[in-house]
Amino acid sequence: MSGLIGRKIGMTSIFDENGKNIPCTVIEAGPCIVTQVRTEEVDGYNALQLGFDDKTEKSATKAEIGHAKKAGTSVKAKVAEFQGFEGDYKLGDAITVEHFIEGEFVDIAGTSKGKGFQGVVKRHGFGGVGQATHGQHNRLRAPGSIGAASYPARVFKGMKMAGRMGGERVNVENLRVYKVVPEKNLLVVKGCVPGHKNSYVIIQK
Repeated sequence: MSGLIGRKIGMTSIFDENGKNIPCTVIEAGPCIVTQVRTEEVDGYNALQLGFDDKTEKSATKAEIGHAKKAGTSVKAKVAEFQGFEGDYKLGDAITVEHFIEGEFVDIAGTSKGKGFQGVVKRHGFGGVGQATHGQHNRLRAPGSIGAASYPARVFKGMKMAGRMGGERVNVENLRVYKVVPEKNLLVVKGCVPGHKNSYVIIQK
């Protein structure tokens, strides 16, 4: 799947032709620079490695600096590999947001917001223990029984319990592209995209 690396700008809303208010996410998509070309002969598959967003050489490793110099570009903060590009691309070529067309559908992957350590009601949607009766003054959001007794005398792996929530890779499929703004490298898609503002996202056709 071909695509681009982008940065989540934030959310807004636009009105469609019927006057319906559509929630949308604005993404700064590209321009991405081709930093490596994978070929069938050398690597066993065809793909393009793209880089997005410059970072200083001071904060880069020598390997990253040498890798960027081969492509004739600056060191990139985010690098990702994409397959399915049509055409002959070379090191240093730029791929812009015009790669996408208004009305098509894309998949967007990113790292969800970290929520920290959360209880079972917020993390898994539990209903809590009963109602506020029979002296349950502090049990409304408790997990309740987890089933362990003399057998199996342990807690099964994968049991839904309190714990760290968020901060995971999430892929949202079939988001419609509402607008492409080439002069500002902006992509407007319907719906929400995982991650906080200014986080990197992977957009794939």
